[in-house]
Amino acid sequence: MAGGLVALFDDVAVLARAAAASVDDIGAAAGRASVKAAGVVVDDTAVTPQYVHGLAAERELPIIRRIAIGSLRNKLLIILPAILLLSQFLPWLLTPILMIGGAYLCYEGAEKIWHRISGHGDAHAAAEEALPDEKTIISGAVRTDFILSAEIMVISLNEVVDEGFWSRAIILAVVAIGITVLVYGVVGLIVKMDDVGLSLSQRSGKGVARFGRGLVKAMPRLLSALTAIGTVAMLWVGGHILLVGTDELGLHFLYETVHHLEEAAHEATGALGGVVGWLVNTLGSALLGLVVGAAIVLVMNLTVHRRK
Repeated sequence: MAGGLVALFDDVAVLARAAAASVDDIGAAAGRASVKAAGVVVDDTAVTPQYVHGLAAERELPIIRRIAIGSLRNKLLIILPAILLLSQFLPWLLTPILMIGGAYLCYEGAEKIWHRISGHGDAHAAAEEALPDEKTIISGAVRTDFILSAEIMVISLNEVVDEGFWSRAIILAVVAIGITVLVYGVVGLIVKMDDVGLSLSQRSGKGVARFGRGLVKAMPRLLSALTAIGTVAMLWVGGHILLVGTDELGLHFLYETVHHLEEAAHEATGALGGVVGWLVNTLGSALLGLVVGAAIVLVMNLTVHRRK
């Protein structure tokens, strides 16, 4: 009897270790998938605070919470089942779909640069001064989030496409929940930071009040920096998706060119070769993203936008 119990405990211990290893594998895979989606995540974080700009302070967090719920619904109930079925039955479509998404990211990044250069961004901001009602704000934010969430999920899927069906499902669900919590948690902190700064600026302590005033003054710069980082990240991620995608489809010239430049930079810079090589690859991807995005912006301005 005792021997049977010992054997049972051994079996339980083996199962527990296997389960722990499986959880570790899922966590590691989810982490890798999330890193690849970083460019879209940064842009999502930069875009969302704009939806609550100008609203009453007490309504900011409730609206962000409702947008976050809509984002989670997008990822788990619509996008996740769709891409799982696609990866199971039509996996050859993943690369073209990913490249379409990459081209869209390039377009978004290039369009933001074009708006900044041409001054259209200021006109667009002025046109939005009359704020719509909360329901319209939330529905518009959730629609925009759907596009960004689809990119996040497809990029993440591309990193775990060799896993089993249920492993893919669990990993992508973890990515969906984790990224949503991260993005909208950070957004909540960002939009309330000026309120925190205002509260601190009214305290009696001089140092605390000075810190609060600095926090309030820093908010516009922080939002501008997030927008710039998001734009660069979109060009980089979108360009890299196109770079790898064209190579997988048999058009090797672009990928091989960037790869050779990366290797040359790696060999020429010694101990810093890894970092410099990565920077060369990133710069090459971003330049490709800018060229492709600028071409799409030009086409859109000559066709769709001109008709509007």
